[in-house]
Amino acid sequence: MSQPQKGICAEPNLHALYLLFNVTDDDTQMIRSKLAKMLDIFEHYDEEHYEAMVSGMVAIGSNYWSDLYSGLIPRELSPFPDLTCDDRHAPVVPCDLFIQIRADRADICHAIGVEVYELLKEQAELVEQTKGFRYLDGRDLTGFVDGSTNPKGMKKLAVAIVGDEDSDFAGGSYVHVQRYRHDLDRWNRVSIAQQEVIMGRTREDDVEFPLEDRVAYSHSTRTNLVDTSGRPIEILRQSMPYGDMQNQGLFFVSCCKSPKPFMQIQHSRIFGDRQGNYDRLLDYSVPETGAAFFAPSIQFLKRQA
Repeated sequence: MSQPQKGICAEPNLHALYLLFNVTDDDTQMIRSKLAKMLDIFEHYDEEHYEAMVSGMVAIGSNYWSDLYSGLIPRELSPFPDLTCDDRHAPVVPCDLFIQIRADRADICHAIGVEVYELLKEQAELVEQTKGFRYLDGRDLTGFVDGSTNPKGMKKLAVAIVGDEDSDFAGGSYVHVQRYRHDLDRWNRVSIAQQEVIMGRTREDDVEFPLEDRVAYSHSTRTNLVDTSGRPIEILRQSMPYGDMQNQGLFFVSCCKSPKPFMQIQHSRIFGDRQGNYDRLLDYSVPETGAAFFAPSIQFLKRQA
């Protein structure tokens, strides 16, 4: 059975390092070999520092996949959706490789990141590095708990991991990444009561409003969708806050067995319903990047090395 990469369904950590690369070398065999070596780096640090709860993920960009693995294409692999409505836009900034490093120790994230960079620097350009961190009791910097509706336990696997429906890529996951910039000055001028209306849940104890009490433009309404059969449209979020004294936000990462749920949620947030009720959180938190990837199983990465 194909084994998913540990970082896809891992439990939340205290620290993260997100690395995005563009490949500059045509030697695809070398790149494939080095991606497999990254799994060994993750495993080494996980064994040597088991208390740090190390997890990692290697994902290949939708635009780069066919260059790297010619003739082997995940069935639903597609570019990041370029969506614009009025002044709302989810920008597309394609990258070839996305490496997610997470642990309960910042120094371990850094050490792994250095090894990954040293491994790739001759063949790829580092275009972004973002440090994520756990904030208080798992909250976003807006003050609200992040990822409240994430699937739990074994349901994570059912939501995030490709199964027998695409047997060549079983154990893999479709990954979407966005870096959001928060306007916290503006957000903090909004009363907590109105923040709760915008979010569709209480701030202090993270209780979702009853369906009848949620406004159509709330974040909860626009992201908690159901399909035509009434079943929830779900993704597994592996997002974490980031920031310094001047810029703060959320590094959003979603994993799913299909790209469609993410695209449906994105469309709902940006375009809204027929009455124009979009996700009002977008007035305070704006995406600055967006890219689509596929994270293959461990066996696939090693077999193709």
